[in-house]
This record gives sequence, structure tokens and C-alpha cells, in this order.
Amino acid sequence: MLLAIGILVGLVLGAVACGLALVAWSRSSRASALRARDEILSEAQRHAETLRREAQVEVKERDLRLRSELEQELQERRAEVAKLEERILAQEVEIDRKLTELARREQGLADREAHARQLQDELKVAKARELSELERIARMTVGEAKQQLLERSDELVRHELARRVRQLDEEAQAEAKRRARNLVADALQRVAASHAAETTVSIVELPSDDMKGRIIGREGRNIRALEHLTGVDVIIDETPQAVVLSSFDPIRREVARLTLAKLLDDGRIHPARIEEMYYQSKVELEDSLRQAGEQAVFEANCGEFHEELVKILGRLRFRTSYGQNVLKHSLEVVHLVGIMAYELEAGVKTAKRAALLHDIGKALTHEVEGSHALVSAQLARRYGENRHVVHAIEAHHYEVQPQTVEAVLLIAADAISASRPGARGESLESYIRRLGALEEIAAQKPGVEKAYALQAGREIRVMVKPAEIDDDAAVLLSHEIAREIEDQLDYPGQVKVTVIRESRAIEFAR
Repeated sequence: MLLAIGILVGLVLGAVACGLALVAWSRSSRASALRARDEILSEAQRHAETLRREAQVEVKERDLRLRSELEQELQERRAEVAKLEERILAQEVEIDRKLTELARREQGLADREAHARQLQDELKVAKARELSELERIARMTVGEAKQQLLERSDELVRHELARRVRQLDEEAQAEAKRRARNLVADALQRVAASHAAETTVSIVELPSDDMKGRIIGREGRNIRALEHLTGVDVIIDETPQAVVLSSFDPIRREVARLTLAKLLDDGRIHPARIEEMYYQSKVELEDSLRQAGEQAVFEANCGEFHEELVKILGRLRFRTSYGQNVLKHSLEVVHLVGIMAYELEAGVKTAKRAALLHDIGKALTHEVEGSHALVSAQLARRYGENRHVVHAIEAHHYEVQPQTVEAVLLIAADAISASRPGARGESLESYIRRLGALEEIAAQKPGVEKAYALQAGREIRVMVKPAEIDDDAAVLLSHEIAREIEDQLDYPGQVKVTVIRESRAIEFAR
């Protein structure tokens, strides 16, 4: 028991000793920590003071440097201002000098002008004195002298002028015939230049001018692809919101127009898309041409035709001849020849089939050698048309002499359709007005008794009074009328002016 109590007391004393030791150790640790904190704080304060002093020194140095730079820049600016002031002063001096010189020159010019005016007045007085002296010596006035001179030379000059005009007219006609033979021998293009300029281009409208750059593409690859595929020239110029397609082949031009229209609607323009739209447009146009040919056959009402002939007929929808649509012209000839053949009890069906096919070769004349009449006859013969139809086709422009009634009727109907008023885009009203203007120009001339416009305005015949107009005057009159027609009127081809005096006719083409 005592042993246990002793052990317990020992443990209690050991625990108290340990606690006292721990308290003493913690107090010494806290004292050392406080000392370390004080040392760190004092070191931080010393470092901060050092940094503050260094910053103050740096700020002072920077202020001094900036102040020095500003003073230097200010001195430079002042020097520049001083130079500008000196330059302005020099320019003011120069301007004052030039103004003085200008005033001096103006005074000199005024003096010269006054002197020139004085000389002009003296010259007028001298001329008047000289003219008065000449009138006194000649015993006639200036007007009387002019009148006498004109009266003496009028007849001689008039006769010489008529002779010269007649000679030049004969030389011009001979030269024209020679040049015409040379032109035919050189096989010039079938379509006149003025006509080709109007019917070989198509205009595609653009939503905005920005589309021109997209059509051209990077480094021109889009426009090159379009021209290579379609075979037409794509002209992009300063015309606002428009692109011009140029080609002598109307089919290619129409395919290009459809392709470009599809590309504009789609908005995606690049070589692959151009090729895709091109083939789509080509297929659509072929279908449209076939439908146009079938519609023409239906309107002609003269039997069935070979499928290839129907396709070629459809191509005439995009072919014009002197401004007249060839397909519409062919249908018009069909109706005219049908009426005439019925009245004469000729072969109506034969005449109408020949009329529908008589210009079909015009769709191929740019691909096949020969006149369109012979090409049309070859096509008709190849696709099974009978010999009477073929003969009428090849004879409608006298490539061969017509041997049948149907051939003669086709020639007449073709001429009527081509030469009637309005066939070439001219209205009946303007046609009548043009004929009246032709007759009016001739009727206003002195000595003219009557004037008649003939052959759809291609010839005008003028009846003159023999007592007032002799042969020389008739030559001059024909030239005067032709010149006024050329200056005042628009007319197709040439207008032949024929002046008739008794039984003598003097012709002049213009």
C-alpha cells in the first residue's frame, strides 16, 4: 500500500516537474521569436528607407533629364519658327516685286492697245479713201462691179461645173463596179459590218458593279473559264451594271447569257460552278430550240419533218437577216406562198414545205461553205424532201433557174416578206413619212414639176420643166437632191435619183 502511494506521489511530482519544464521552454521560445520579429521589422524598415531614398534620387534625375529634353526641343522649335518667319518675309518681298512688275506690264499693254486702236482707225480711213478713188476711176460702185462680174462668169462656171460633175459621176460608177467585183472575188463576210455590230452582242444586266470583280475572278480565272467553255468574248468595261457578250454565233451567245444569268442568281462563281451551269444551260437551250422548231412546224401545218430538220429550224429563232428574224420570216413566207399557191391551184403543201425550209441553211452558213440557198437544198435532200421542194429551195435566189410554179411563188413570197414596210424594223407610219420626205425634198427645188418615190423609197423620179432646166442644170439638180437626202434622211442602202427632162433621164445613185 505504501509502495503504491509512493509511486503515485512520484508520478505526480514527475508530472509537475515536466509541466514546469514545458512552461520554462515555451517562455524562452516566445522571447526568441519576439527578438527575431523585432530584428526582421527593423531590417525591413532600413530596406524600405533605402528604397525610398533611391526612388527619390531616380525621380529627381528623371525630372532633370525631361526638363533638359523639353528645353532642347523648345529651342529647336524656336529655330524653326524663326526660319519660317524669314521665309515668309522673303516671299512677301518677292510678291511685292512681282506685283510691281505686273502693274508695269499692264500699263505697257494698255499703251499698246491704244496705239493698235489708233492704227486700225487710220487703216479704215485709208481703205475708205482707196475704195472711193477706185469707184471714181471705174465710174461704178463695188456692188455694180460684183454684179457685172457674176453675170459674165455665171454661164461659163455653170457649164464647166455640170461637165465636171458628169465626168466625176462616170468615174465614180466605173470605180464602184471595179471595187464591187474585187470585194466579191475576195469573199467578204456575208453580214454587213453595221448589221453585225447590232446583232452579235448580248447585254447581261448585273445587280451591282461589285459582281464584275467576281465574274473576273482571282487573276481572271473565272472569266477565262467562261470564255473557254462558251466560245464568246466577255467584255467588262465601264458600262454601269452590265456585261457585254460578243460572238458571231448566236447560239453560243445565248448559252453564255443563260450561264451567266444562272451564276448571278446562284451567287457562287468559280470555274467548277461555271462548267456545271454551262452544261445545264446548254441542255436547256437545246430543249428550247427543239420546242421552237416543233412550234414552227405546227404553225406551218404542212406535214411532218425529219427530227434533225426540226432542230435546225429551232436554231433560226436566234438568227437574223438584216434585222429580220429568220424563223418568223420563214413562217411569214409559208403563209404568203400558201395563199398564192391555193389561188393558182398549185401544190400548196409542196410550196409551204419549201417556204419553211428555204432559209434553214442560214443556221449553218457559218459552219458550211456555200450560199444559204444551196445549203438549205442539201439539207432538204439529205433528210428526204422530194425533188420539187428541193428545187424550189435552191432556186429562190436564182442559184438555179426556177422551173416550177412553186419555185416562182417562193421567190415572190420571199421578196414580199423581205421588202414589205416594217420588215426591217421600220413601222408603216415612219415608212410613209420617209416616202413623203423624199418627194418633198425634190418638189421644193425650182423647176421641178412632179416627184415620185418608187420601189419602197429606194428610187425617186423627178419630172422637171424643160423650159427652166437644161441638161447641165438637171445634172446639178440630181446631185443637190441626192446631197440633201443624204444629209436630212435615214434610208436603207442606196436611193437612186432620176431627173427626167423630156425624153432624157439623168440618174444619180446616192
